[in-house]
Amino acid sequence: MLILLDANVLFTAAHNPRGKAAFLITLGNGGIFKLTTSTYAREEVRRNLECKFPEVLPEFKRLVATICIVPENLSLPCPERLAEKDRSIFRAAYGCKADVLLTGDLRDFGFLMNAPKLASGILIQTVADFLAAIG
Repeated sequence: MLILLDANVLFTAAHNPRGKAAFLITLGNGGIFKLTTSTYAREEVRRNLECKFPEVLPEFKRLVATICIVPENLSLPCPERLAEKDRSIFRAAYGCKADVLLTGDLRDFGFLMNAPKLASGILIQTVADFLAAIG
């Protein structure tokens, strides 16, 4: 199973190394599934941490060292209702053939949550929902 992580998941994992997002990355590192993120998401998190929590940058660098980074492809399809700012992460998930896109952005991705038929076959969930589903 290939899982693409949105920037907010990576930010949370770096900022809270004992939380669910960090636990998910630990599971991925254990080979339970493969983790990926986009170039854009990685850079967005790095910039935000640098400004807000520079002390966790080493943890962030450790986390992303184990995650496959994929490019965005602006020519790929995307749900029309998805906010422009979130289209690159969706396209990265679509382009790398991710099975799951994990995000905490309920405001913009809410209409696509747990609705793979609306999301080109990609299951979009929160980290908590995903962890609950896998037991």
